[in-house]
Parts: sequence; structure tokens; C-alpha cells
Amino acid sequence: MSQQIPDPARWLADLMQAQHTVLWPTGDISATPEALAAAATSWTKAVADLTAWQLGTLQQMATAWTEALSGAGAAAEPVTDKRFAGEAWRKDPRFDALARTYLARTEQLHKALDAAPLDERSKAQWGFALRQLTDALSPANMLVTNPEALQLAVETGGASLADGLRLFTEDLARGRIAMTDETAFEVGRNVGTTPGSVVYQNELMQLIQYSPTTDTVHRRPLVIVPPSINKYYILDLQPQNSFIAHAVAQHHTVFLVSWRNAGPGQATLTWDDYIEHGVLRAIDVARRITKADKVNTLGFCIGGTLLASAVAVRAARGEHPAASMTLLTTMLDFTDTGEIGLLVSEPGVAAREAAIGKGGLLKGSELAQVFAALRANDLIWPYVVKGYLEGKAPPAFDLLYWNSDATNLPGPMFCWYLRNTYLENKLREPGGTVQCGEPVDLGAIEVPAFVYASKEDHIVPWKTAYASTQLFSGDTTFVLGASGHIAGVINPPAKKKRNYWTLVQAGAPDVPARLDADPDNWFDAAESIPGSWWPAWITWLAAHGGRRVAAPKEPGNAEFAPIEEAPGSYVKEQAG
Repeated sequence: MSQQIPDPARWLADLMQAQHTVLWPTGDISATPEALAAAATSWTKAVADLTAWQLGTLQQMATAWTEALSGAGAAAEPVTDKRFAGEAWRKDPRFDALARTYLARTEQLHKALDAAPLDERSKAQWGFALRQLTDALSPANMLVTNPEALQLAVETGGASLADGLRLFTEDLARGRIAMTDETAFEVGRNVGTTPGSVVYQNELMQLIQYSPTTDTVHRRPLVIVPPSINKYYILDLQPQNSFIAHAVAQHHTVFLVSWRNAGPGQATLTWDDYIEHGVLRAIDVARRITKADKVNTLGFCIGGTLLASAVAVRAARGEHPAASMTLLTTMLDFTDTGEIGLLVSEPGVAAREAAIGKGGLLKGSELAQVFAALRANDLIWPYVVKGYLEGKAPPAFDLLYWNSDATNLPGPMFCWYLRNTYLENKLREPGGTVQCGEPVDLGAIEVPAFVYASKEDHIVPWKTAYASTQLFSGDTTFVLGASGHIAGVINPPAKKKRNYWTLVQAGAPDVPARLDADPDNWFDAAESIPGSWWPAWITWLAAHGGRRVAAPKEPGNAEFAPIEEAPGSYVKEQAG
């Protein structure tokens, strides 16, 4: 071929040498445009080399030796990569050969990286960067090298390209790629519809109490702390998949924290504020409204990190308001944080602290882009291909609507979290962090704990979530669900989908033994059970809910209505 990239090992080595000091900058990159320009030059050359190779390959496939390739392609094993699974890729030998050559080159590049003389962390960082580059340069992502898009353009007389341009323009205006039909959903209309009322709010959050749907409720309520980096309604999407509605239907009085979408007025709020005026305040309000001695608690993702910290803070004060604690896809031991951890470094965290550590905002859209990049071939490029190249608008999907509804974080809060967890892993150490004026020891948490992880989670690796079971002093139950970070959690029983793994003990199931420190040993001993993990959790939670009492007629009560500001404003803001 006349157009080829250099030997993969040499090409990669040249790129790595050029990027040695600027791929993960050591200072505030916003102040170093020269470094960014230098970085862009090297990456642009790399892109140009691979693009030229792709176009040259396609051009040569149109020559007389296409027939020979056709015979070779027919004898070869079918391409299994879903990007090239369509019939148009298989029936035209030029595009079939292009896809195969791209996949072979990509494999060569990753093998060259594996053989490079780098430490494991550097190699993993470069692996992440290389995957971003090669994923972006897939022939499927370019009109001229995508036979399905070209065929559709011919069949529609160019209408698909016009529609794709319109979708691109709309996404450009909103500043992100649309993953779902965002006009199909509205908070309060068809997502977030479980009846309830705001019973408390302050500068940081609103507390929603959901209306009972049963004649009796457990004496102890359930207080839920969702992630602060997304909107509250992930656990209350639609009636058929609402975790909230399910818990309410199982005789639980449910309170849910709705974190405020931080704006300039909240730019100086700290991690301690989220603990003291968020989680702990919600627990106190729920206890006072229900007059319960204790509450059951649940935290999801970073909401679980906040919850465990808050329970440990109260334990340090000699107070124990929680009867149980449920953690969903939560990290407390940050030894293995997956690919997200590869993007965290001392210089990078220091730069963040200098920029927003004393005041400022981390935009939710920035975090959303990071999470999407971890699974670019699922969360970025399919929408580019279907939308911009084929002119097909994404279908309505409630979970992706929520995923696109990002929330800002106060800079001081985010920087404390980043340094003390991902960078220094201090939370797992007894007294390693001081929160709300108290040395925090997670070992002081003696309440029964239910720890859930998702097997295919790309944000919280399941073995990392499992590590939390070794930090508490109380009885701990671990359940591993199928699927990913969100889809594994939102798995209602009526769907009869997926499965989960748990230990099935003989004799005394209510008194679990100390879990093995090795997650692989736990998995080998666990049993796979079809369907949703929700019923197992409901059974576990009922044992800590206390006796049943008559359900209140409505949320809150006349004796205690601690509304500090006009209710509803934050919920409306969350919906926007």
C-alpha cells in the first residue's frame, strides 16, 4: 500500500516521546497554551497518519485486486466487532478489508504499548489515551469509510445527511451529544412521579418524604442519599422501574435527599457542609418527623461515601442514629479505582485546588464527559454515527435522560473528595481524615450493612466495592448484581431480568459470618440467583425496620414543619 502509518511500535514511541510532559500536565493547563498547542500538534499528526492510511486503504481496495480480497474475505472468520457487524460491511470486500485492517492495526498498537518499557500505571494511562485515539479513528465514525451511512445517503437522496447536520447543529448548541430524545421526558410528568412532598430544605438540599401507599409502615424510616453529581430522580425514574415506589410499597416511609445544583451562591461549600447540613440533617429531620429512635440509611455511589462518612462522624461523637446502612456501588477503599483513577495525579489535583479549591464550581458536564470517555464506544461514538452520519435521532430512554441531566459541584467539596479519596486514599485509614471536626474511623460503624456492587461497573469496580465489607465492625451482607453502574441497580423484579450473586448460608442466615477478605473466594462460594436483587434487600431491610405502625395520612406532621425557604424551588431547579 502506498499510504501506511509507520511501524506501530515506532509510531507509538514517537507519539509518547512528544507527549511525555504534556499528556498529563503538571500545572494549570489553562495557563499554558503553548504546551497545549505542542500537544495538539503531535496528536494531530497521529490522527492525520491514521486517517491517511484509512483513506489510502479504501482507495486501493477499489483497484483490480478487489476480487482476490473478496475470496480471502469469504474464507475469513466474520468480524465480531459490533461497529462493523452490519451487512454493508460484509458484502463489500473493500469495507470488510478496511475494518479488518483497522482492527489488526489497533491490536498491533496495543501490543506495542504492552511491550513498552513503562511502569504499570504509565502503561495504563497510555492505554487509556491510545484507546480514545483508536476508538475515535474507527472507519465507522467517518462518512467516507462507513458503507452503511453511504448507502443510506444514496437511498434517501441525501436526506439522511441533512438530518444529520441538523442533529449536529442541535448538539453543538446544547454543548453535548444527545443520547436520548430529551423532549420525551419531564420531571414530575413521566419521571420522578412518585407522590411526595418537600418537608425540609436549606442552602444545600431539599428533603423529600414520599406518601405512603400501604395502611401500615415500619416504625423506622428509610433515608436515601443519592449521588451529588447527578439529579435525585435516578431512583424514581418511571413507575415501572422506580426503586422509591418499590420501597414505599413494601411498607417503608422513604425520605430522599435532593442535592442542590450548585451555582455561584454555593461555590464555597465544603465536604463538611455536605456531611453536616446534608446527610446528618436529613437523618435528624426524618427521625423528628417520624419520632423514630433510629433510621435505616442508603447511599448510592458518592452518596454512599458521604453516608458512611456521616455515620462515622456521629459514631465519633458517641451518637448512633442509624439502624442499618445500605451502600450501592460505593467506594470507600480507593486502592483500585479503575480507569478513572488513571486521570488523577498530584499535579492535577493541585491544579484543581489552585483553580477552584477555595471557591468555584466543577461543571457537571465536565464530569459527564469523563464518564462517557470510559465507554466511548457505547456512550459517544454510536450516537455520532447514528445521529450525524445516518440522521437518526436517538430514541427515548429514561435512564439516559437522567444521565444527561448533570449537576455542578462546589469546588472546595470536590477538591477535598478528590485528594482524600482517589489521590491519597485516606478514608479507609482510621483517623486518616478529619471531617466535621472529628477523626473518622469507618471501623466505628457497627450497624448491619448491606453492600451492593455491579459486576460490569466501569465506575466502581465490583472488587473495590467489596473492599468496603472489610472496613465495618458490624455484620455485613454483600450482593453482586449483573450489568453496570446504573443498569445493575435499577433492576425491578417485575422485569425478571439479569441475576445476582450472594452467599446462601445454612442454619443461621440472619447472622452472616465475617466475609472473606478475598473477593474471588467470595465469588467462588456465592450462588447465582435469577432476577432482581431488590427482594433480597427488602427482606434484609425489613429485619431492621422495627414493628409496623399505622401509616401517616400525609408526609410531615403539624408539630414539625421545618421549611426554611419556600418549598419547591430546588426541585424545579433540579428538573432544569
